[in-house]
Amino acid sequence: MMKWNLYSRGDKFFAIAVSVLIGMFTAATLYPFIYIAAVSFSSGFAAAAGKVVLTPIDATIEAYRFILSDPQFWVSYRNTFIYTIGGTLMSMAFIIPGAYALSRPQLKGRRFFNLFIAFTMWFNAGLIPFFLNMRDLNLLDSMFGIILAFAVNAFNIILLRNFFESIPRSFEEAARMDGANDFQVLWKVFVPLSKPAIATITLFCIVARWNGFFWAMVLLQSEEKIPLQVFLRHTIAKLSDTEEFAMNVLDAAYGPETVTGAIIVCSIIPVLIVYPFIQKYFEKGILLGGVKE
Repeated sequence: MMKWNLYSRGDKFFAIAVSVLIGMFTAATLYPFIYIAAVSFSSGFAAAAGKVVLTPIDATIEAYRFILSDPQFWVSYRNTFIYTIGGTLMSMAFIIPGAYALSRPQLKGRRFFNLFIAFTMWFNAGLIPFFLNMRDLNLLDSMFGIILAFAVNAFNIILLRNFFESIPRSFEEAARMDGANDFQVLWKVFVPLSKPAIATITLFCIVARWNGFFWAMVLLQSEEKIPLQVFLRHTIAKLSDTEEFAMNVLDAAYGPETVTGAIIVCSIIPVLIVYPFIQKYFEKGILLGGVKE
């Protein structure tokens, strides 16, 4: 309290204003999660009527019973883990060596390659050429195609490249004096020193893969290969078009809104579990990787 009295009126006003803005931002960020969770535990009538705001109305777990009893839900859940884990590992296998090569001054054509990769952040071939390319490569309706096609992201390469460039050259020079080659310099010097940036980019890849929807919907036709997000779309379409949906609305067991909420809650649980272990690296990785010294 005594420290608070030492501040001027302007400082106090600024501190209060910042606290209010942070509180409003936090509430705006948390509310969608709270709302979805409340809807998932509400009755179909209450959700359809828009009565749910913060807490469940006519609380029920029928939506979760409906989802968890569907074998296709577990198949899609498994597929999402395959796409996420496999895709993230493949992405990092390309991003780390690529960023290291682009960060080395001795790379011939380094300026051209950096410009070429940055160019792809603003311009690309388009949806139809990409689809035709996937078709000609026989990667349609292929799980490996989904993992491979989106393995490299230009922003992630540039972010990690900037981090590598910020590492003092003395570390590399010391390793080379001990006889280390490029691969040893990368894996024994740069990778251990770049854990914050690598963890940040890994989180980016995990979230992007876990939420992948559009191209999985376009490229995959087999039900046994679709991820959770495509399953969500198919489930809502099925509920809206069948007599089963009408019967459940009549007895207020569940509806599209509650089923959607239940699937979303189930889908974000793994991300919520993983994020706390990476979060400590997240801020440091963004700051150090996003600013070139």
